[in-house]
Amino acid sequence: MMSSPATPADRSTGGEADAGHAGYVGVVGPGDGATAEQVGLARDVGQALGRRGSVVVTGGLGGVMAAAAQGCRAAGGLSVGLLLPGRERGAAGEHHTVVLPTGLGELRNGLLVRVSDVVVAVGSSWGTLSEVALACRTGVPVVLLGWDADLLGGTDGPGRPPVRAGSVEETIALVAHLLHQGERAASSSAHTQPGPCPG
Repeated sequence: MMSSPATPADRSTGGEADAGHAGYVGVVGPGDGATAEQVGLARDVGQALGRRGSVVVTGGLGGVMAAAAQGCRAAGGLSVGLLLPGRERGAAGEHHTVVLPTGLGELRNGLLVRVSDVVVAVGSSWGTLSEVALACRTGVPVVLLGWDADLLGGTDGPGRPPVRAGSVEETIALVAHLLHQGERAASSSAHTQPGPCPG
């Protein structure tokens, strides 16, 4: 019987492969419509993530995405514009270390969520809302930064609700905590997996 797919947090094993980069953190938010405040926050988040060794994953375009990549690059970190919706690498924000066009349009939002261990949403837009909703629904931890307090009011249902941060420092602390939780859960799961059936 096929097992259900693991969430990104489940994939973190705490072993050598993960320890070197401190997790894959998706940074999402408005593109060209991002405000100066959102761009500044995203740049600071990207820089802090780069310093701690996290791989920053974005949708590859401008606004919050480009700012997070810029901050990460300034810290000497690795950023991946993994899910550029079109086919042209030249459309990506210039500061991304790696750019991988998908040609999937808005469907790339789902890919971004699935490759991230934690998602940080800096500000909101329609595309960002879809990423946050999918992450929450599939159990990927989400940290909201710069969101109106009542924006998600009344939202409920199966899944993992997001947590809110009031500053860049609190955001990074929450990311570190959530990554550690994911490593502990994965380690516990690995130790409780049944062994092979006797021949």
